[in-house]
Amino acid sequence: MKTKIFCDIAELDKIKRFNKKKIVEGFTTNPSLMRKAGAKNYSKYCKDILKITNKPISFEVFADNNMEIIDQALKIKEWGKNVYVKIPVTNSKGKFLGNPIKFLNNKNIKLNITAVYSASQTKQILKMINKKTKLIISIFAGRAGDVGKDPIPEFKKSIQLAKNFKNVEILWASVREPYNYLQAKQLGCHIITVPPTLIKKIQKFGKSFNQLTIETVKAFLVDSKKSKFTI
Repeated sequence: MKTKIFCDIAELDKIKRFNKKKIVEGFTTNPSLMRKAGAKNYSKYCKDILKITNKPISFEVFADNNMEIIDQALKIKEWGKNVYVKIPVTNSKGKFLGNPIKFLNNKNIKLNITAVYSASQTKQILKMINKKTKLIISIFAGRAGDVGKDPIPEFKKSIQLAKNFKNVEILWASVREPYNYLQAKQLGCHIITVPPTLIKKIQKFGKSFNQLTIETVKAFLVDSKKSKFTI
């Protein structure tokens, strides 16, 4: 099965550049990336992005209670046919956002459920949705690994749980290295979302160990000469 590559990015100039790459089949954003990109007016900035790309893209709500989440989601979905509304699996107090997920899913709104870490959370999400409306479940691998948790079993269980939902895609989020793409592909993840710097590295896949050895030695040699090292 093909694992689609999305680009996790919010800077307008970089979106323009990566939108031209065939390897990039979609985009993901979040409020932190938007802030880093210098966005001031959230709605306007998102609409500026949509002027650049018609590939699938996720824009996240930033409300923390059910009614405001639904209100924001209904507004975001109007911005474009390629838009997925991104909703965290819980609010900031840890309460499962099952009601907004169910309501919006039944309204045929494409959702990307984010900040998922476990198969038990995947199971909760699947209980809330139909088998028609498109939905992405974004599981955060890197952040789990950062605290000593192995995300692989959670992916395996989540993919198994979702296999009867043809409308559901499992996304590998929080990428730490290019090799994560191969891991996601081997597991059967439908999508992996990758920062721009790692997409460039993925495009270089296929080099032999011998090529890597030569490139590494050459780099050491160049740096030692630049530093004018002597012994």
